Amino acid sequence: MSASNRKNLLILAFTLVVVTLGFGVVMPIIPFYMEQLGAGGTELGLLVASYAVMRLIFGPIWGSLSDRVGRKPILMIGVLGYGITMVGFGLATQLWMMFAARILAGILSSATAPTTMAFISDSTSEEDRGGGMGILGAAGGLGAIFGPAMGGLLAERSLSFPFFVAGGMSVLALILIILLLPESLPQSDRSPRITNQPVVDLRSWWKALFSPIGSLLVLVFLVTGGLMIFYGILGLYALERFGYGTSEVGVIFTILGFVSAIGQGLLVGPFTKRFGDPAVIKVSFLLSAASLLTVMLADQYATLLITIGFFSLCNALLIPAITSLTSKRTTLSQGVTMGLSNSFISLGRIFGPLLGGLVFDLNWGLPFVSGSVVMLIGFLVSQRWVKETQTTGQTA
Repeated sequence: MSASNRKNLLILAFTLVVVTLGFGVVMPIIPFYMEQLGAGGTELGLLVASYAVMRLIFGPIWGSLSDRVGRKPILMIGVLGYGITMVGFGLATQLWMMFAARILAGILSSATAPTTMAFISDSTSEEDRGGGMGILGAAGGLGAIFGPAMGGLLAERSLSFPFFVAGGMSVLALILIILLLPESLPQSDRSPRITNQPVVDLRSWWKALFSPIGSLLVLVFLVTGGLMIFYGILGLYALERFGYGTSEVGVIFTILGFVSAIGQGLLVGPFTKRFGDPAVIKVSFLLSAASLLTVMLADQYATLLITIGFFSLCNALLIPAITSLTSKRTTLSQGVTMGLSNSFISLGRIFGPLLGGLVFDLNWGLPFVSGSVVMLIGFLVSQRWVKETQTTGQTA
């Protein structure tokens, strides 16, 4: 990789760290905002889901626009908008202001990830592309790991302070993009107009469910939904059941992210090579269902961290194993297949927080039971429809 491409990659990686830090900062602090405003689990679930809805809708729109006007302008819009929404969140004093900031964050921040990936695709050789994508993925992971801890610690000063810090970091990222990042998409390669293809193609989703990868799309929805039932209300659970502060809640989310990164980075490859994707999927679903119930039984901070860590480890193996098997068994192109998989992941991120918040208001233990049931359904689906051997589709 050339020195110029390495410089561009570092700028893009820093941008993704900033954006994912912002997502991580929000999660441990939102419950304390909700408590101040007299809101509960249902409102929290709606707030988390609204962000996912906006990303599902606007991610493809930004991707299409970047094909038309270039990567750099869209990336600048995404980073600037993200910074504005972080400041808006910090200034929120009413529930509608939080929803407005979160919805706007979903709309604008969804421009960053697909555009950075497209930038790397434009500017690197096929030989270097995998490494570039890996660095961007690692950058996003770093933000998700350290964001909650940073947010929890900074919130000891005031609940709004972490959002102002995140907004300031976005200004730095924006300056680097403006001054140092070139445009990667030449004018001659740009699309002349935006296509008329629907952003949310319900017909293609329905058709895909009856294809060779249909059961795997159901599984990726179930694992994401089951995780988000738990993840969406975790901070509120820690606050209301144990009375933990922002720093303790931040550590909980950091443990989740760190253990998940270890599982995906170090264990998925060896496990799937030795036991096969189907076996890893089935065992991980079963262990996730059981371990989620143990989180509910934890009554001390140490045992809560241990049980959450074990659940996160079991759950971390699922998405990569399902995605790997999906890519092997599809009869569609890899691009279309991964797009469908991401759509069903997004649906899980919408469904999970909505259900988790709703049942939390009924009883604090119900999100854990509900998430465990969803994981158990995933195990039963995988046991019935995901076989050890199956005809592989075309992967071209």
